Amino acid sequence: MKNIVTVQEAVTAFASWLEPTDAELDAIEAEMPVIAAEVDFLDAQIVTLDRTPTQLDARRLRRARNRVLAARRNAANLSAAALPEVGA
Repeated sequence: MKNIVTVQEAVTAFASWLEPTDAELDAIEAEMPVIAAEVDFLDAQIVTLDRTPTQLDARRLRRARNRVLAARRNAANLSAAALPEVGA
């Protein structure tokens, strides 16, 4: 009968390529306002799933949608400002 041996070291060994790089962490940090705004918008949508939206719900949805659009606009402006200018 053969013994079955676990491969604990191969599974739990630290591999540096599994961790995010500093550039990836910076990109995530730059996108956090957009992510947070989208989570708030999703929360507002979830609240209205099982009932007819009231005026307050409609206002909450509209404000959350506007926050998402503003966060996306700001993120796009920041990424456009980081691009090098093209001279004519």
